[in-house]
Amino acid sequence: MDPQQQCSPHQTPAPPVAALASADVGINGWNAPWIDALHTRWQEDPQTVPESWRHFFEGFALASTTPHHTKNNGEASVWRLLAAYRTWGNLAADIDPLKRRKLDTTAIEIDQFGLTDQDLNSEFNPGPLPLPNPSMLRDILSHLKISWCGTMGIESEHLRCDKKRSWWHERIESQNAHAPLSDETRRRILLDLQRATGLERFLMRRYVGSKWFSLEGGETLIPMLTELLEGAANHNVEEVAFGMAHRGRVNVLVNILEKSYDQLFTEFEEAWTEDFIESGGDVKYHRGYSTDITTTSGRPMHLTMASNPSHLEWGHPVVLGRVRAKQRLRGDTTRQRCLPVLLHGDAAIAGQGVVQELANMSGLEPYDVGGSIHIIINNQVGFTAEHDEAFSGAYCTDVLKGHDIPILHVNGLDPDQCIRATRLAVDWREAFGTDIVIDLWGWRRYGHNETDEPAFTNPMLYDAVRSQQSIVEQYAADLAKSGVIDSSESDQAEQRLLAVMDDSQQRIRSAPVRPTPPAFDDHSTWAGFTKSWSGDSIDTSVPVPTLTRICESFARTPSDFTLHPKLQRLLSERATAVAEDRPLDWAMGELLAYGSLLLEGHPIRLTGEDCQRGTFSHRHAVFFDATTGAAWSPLDHIETGQSRMCVHNTPVTESACIGFEYGYSLGDPNMLVLWEAQFGDFANVGQVYFDQFIASAERKWRRHSGLVCLLPHGYEGMGPEHSSARLERFLQLCANDNMEVAVPTTPAQMFHLLRRQMLRNFRKPLIVMTPKSLLRHRSATSSVSDFAAGHFREVLDDTKVQAMDVRHVILCSGKIALDLMTARAEDVTDTAIVRIEQLYPFPEEHIRAIFHTYSNATKWTWVQEEPRNAGAWTWIADVFFDVFDIRLDVVSRPANASPAVGSARLHREEQQAVLDAALSTHFESTLPQEQHE
Repeated sequence: MDPQQQCSPHQTPAPPVAALASADVGINGWNAPWIDALHTRWQEDPQTVPESWRHFFEGFALASTTPHHTKNNGEASVWRLLAAYRTWGNLAADIDPLKRRKLDTTAIEIDQFGLTDQDLNSEFNPGPLPLPNPSMLRDILSHLKISWCGTMGIESEHLRCDKKRSWWHERIESQNAHAPLSDETRRRILLDLQRATGLERFLMRRYVGSKWFSLEGGETLIPMLTELLEGAANHNVEEVAFGMAHRGRVNVLVNILEKSYDQLFTEFEEAWTEDFIESGGDVKYHRGYSTDITTTSGRPMHLTMASNPSHLEWGHPVVLGRVRAKQRLRGDTTRQRCLPVLLHGDAAIAGQGVVQELANMSGLEPYDVGGSIHIIINNQVGFTAEHDEAFSGAYCTDVLKGHDIPILHVNGLDPDQCIRATRLAVDWREAFGTDIVIDLWGWRRYGHNETDEPAFTNPMLYDAVRSQQSIVEQYAADLAKSGVIDSSESDQAEQRLLAVMDDSQQRIRSAPVRPTPPAFDDHSTWAGFTKSWSGDSIDTSVPVPTLTRICESFARTPSDFTLHPKLQRLLSERATAVAEDRPLDWAMGELLAYGSLLLEGHPIRLTGEDCQRGTFSHRHAVFFDATTGAAWSPLDHIETGQSRMCVHNTPVTESACIGFEYGYSLGDPNMLVLWEAQFGDFANVGQVYFDQFIASAERKWRRHSGLVCLLPHGYEGMGPEHSSARLERFLQLCANDNMEVAVPTTPAQMFHLLRRQMLRNFRKPLIVMTPKSLLRHRSATSSVSDFAAGHFREVLDDTKVQAMDVRHVILCSGKIALDLMTARAEDVTDTAIVRIEQLYPFPEEHIRAIFHTYSNATKWTWVQEEPRNAGAWTWIADVFFDVFDIRLDVVSRPANASPAVGSARLHREEQQAVLDAALSTHFESTLPQEQHE
């Protein structure tokens, strides 16, 4: 990126007069006062205004002698006209191939500026336009119409940065902006259109009744993406990551990512059943793909298409997270070698809020990927909703204008113009490293899918669609008329393509092929990992000298760093905690885990709202200078050569942030990636990611992830929205060893749990119900020896009782265990409190050992502080009955539609009732008649 081209994402226009001397001020329809102020400055001292403006005002003064006009209503009127075209010309652009869009020329009519038809032959200074000075008004108008009102409408005047607006002015108003494409390029466009349309027609004839969400009406996307790859390669891009929903996905997979016809037809024939037998699989228009290609210019490039559910836009944060990971792995500090390309639907981009979340995040450093190229496949209908039902405003892209993103609306029936738009997009991203949108207007040949009848709901729209000749036929006729191809060439090419597809279809019926790449490619970052979960214990201990070295880093800050006075004592205590063998609290357990992993070569990324400090002001992983605000991360300065830990506070956004971190975990399995909710209650805002990606991606798409989600959970009297991470919902998602759900209750357990996540040879998502009051609970500490030896224990037995004396066993998870231990009288020896620290995968063998230990027990009770219809109870009840043939008793709050009460007093009463009921001395056997052995 050219440093001279950069603008701050938060830059706003400077006050007019103050900025005029130093800024090349752009002209908008609303900033005529800028021109007047600049003119005044020029009159006082011409050297204080930019050169382009000096030339204008010199011509302005000359033209002011023209009898028909004065300075104020002549040249200034033409310049306001220019500003209007730049701002509003897109409303008059011919971007709708179906001709249903009403062109609005109100804002650019010359009479709006005090000009009439009598002025058409009058001469004016054309200012920055590449026209002779002076030029007739009719020539100026002609140039403006060609530039801003052709088959591409540009929205760039909302950009806050003068350099960015000027960049567009120079390119759109240039004499070369609409130069004809070369014959070679146009033949390549035709070939891409033939491949795109040919595939759609073949599928329509051979697979009647199937669904694949045809691209017909939007086939120009294929030559655009070909051009995008060529342009990206010329800018040294090494990888392009695609994200898109189902519309046109099959076509892009085949014609851009080079998925073979054999692979595609194998899926249509369902001739390869291994994926479905092993894991259930997914439909062909959801599955991902990756490949290595060579562009037509001979450059190698890696392409990926992310798997995507039917939730349309929700896959895009995942793509960007993975891209960010790949950029780090490539050492791509300029973020130019890995390019994300996100494809949208017109109804989805306007209707789904995750789009706005992602647009906001893209301008923030922790989520910066150097800009995405967005392409909207604008069918002018979403399912059955046309534009007037799908979004307000002129365009489906209006939601993005507030994020300083330029938008190009282009007519898909003009492939040459679409190629120009693509080149502009690639160049923009290279120049500024920010997002850009191409809104590709086309149509949808069929209904929502190939079996729908769209005329039921959209009769007028489909009258226009059915009268439309295909894009490839119109383009081929244009090339034949221009002499670029012979009139018979197109038909011959289509027949050759049909023969190739026919041969492929016949071949796979006897010899099907694997339709997707293997999950663990030997050449990928996932090489060496396995798909199988193992419950075998793994040593996660860390020697005391290493722990001491990590602690010492907490007290080290730069010599000129001013620490907040209240933190000085905390850091001094942390620095000597291990050396003095003091009890370690939760924050220490977590920070020691991070520090040890960093020393072992595992980088870490932790994000969340206020995660640097911690929601409950316990972590303090990042310090801030009390006088300058400068940040300091002690864990990044343990010793030279260590890995780096990135701790980022996030916007108040759950959904897109979860998706981004999930994507990051896909891109780098050797990095510990954690997302922390402010309170676990808020995680359900991102439920789509837990349901459609985290829990099911391995089963559907063979995509593995080691993402860790830290969800503060526990009943502390804080009300319905600050008590429950909805543990029950995560347990409902558990099957097929798809993820792990843990509720650790000691700092050492958290330490070993986090280390285990990285030291195993497989990756599973880890959902952790983290504590709140236990963060500083005197009973929730661990000794140094607990860190220096051992491993994560799925079940924690009661060490305060003699097994032979126990008649009642309480099983529980989380904070309630410590509440029970505190409430249990010192002389009670017949009740054991056993903590299940890992709920899934269920620790069956460990529980069998507990049964053996307490063989004299006659009563087994599950105790939880959550309501009966929440928490782990229903999961635990099913498991104990199915696996052990035991029907447990349960003590909990009554079933409740709300997670918790709002009254602190009532909360305390309920909590005490749970404890009293759980510790009751009345034992009634819950074992089957023949006691379990």
